[in-house]
Amino acid sequence: MLTGSGPVVSVVLYALIAASVGSWGVILFKARQVYTARKGAEEFQKLFWETRNLAEVSRACGQLGDNPLAAVFTAGYEELLRLRTKKKAAADEGLSTELAGIANVERAMRRAAHHERTELEKLLTFLATTSSTTPFVGLFGTVWGIMNSFRGLSVGGPSSIQAVAPGISEALIATAAGLAAAIPALVAYNHYARASRLLAGEMDSFISEFLNIAERHFLN
Repeated sequence: MLTGSGPVVSVVLYALIAASVGSWGVILFKARQVYTARKGAEEFQKLFWETRNLAEVSRACGQLGDNPLAAVFTAGYEELLRLRTKKKAAADEGLSTELAGIANVERAMRRAAHHERTELEKLLTFLATTSSTTPFVGLFGTVWGIMNSFRGLSVGGPSSIQAVAPGISEALIATAAGLAAAIPALVAYNHYARASRLLAGEMDSFISEFLNIAERHFLN
């Protein structure tokens, strides 16, 4: 199909193939990333609520691998440790006598959550761009193929199927290639965008829970 097409349609087809290969590479990468993040978040949630000891949770985070909730927790826990060092709390379980310290913890956790959210949304723009532009690129190849068909009619006459067949074939191939590149990218974008939003919501909920725990037990 590629060798039988004209130069313009060939360029269109090669561009669509490249976009499709790139989008499938992103799809597989995001599948692994989202699966790892989801599994790590579930393991961390179980560890956090079963252990109820921040020091032990912090040590265990190194064994969980990279996951968004562990990164957010680490940022908040390290900020709590810095507050203890700076404030020189008298009690063993108290980290500060000023409730203003909770704002520092929240800012640290929000920064970590923003970074993790950015990582989860990485390369989604490529999928969105592929899904929205490849149909129009394929449409351009379709229009060009139809133009070749009319050119063939003007040369070979209205009754010559050999005159219109190449152009119609190019048009159909370009249309199919554009849809083949766009549909998987669109489905994957919607799926991974939703997964990123769900993980971002879990991070926000965990930040609220962690701040409540910190304020109740450490910053009184």
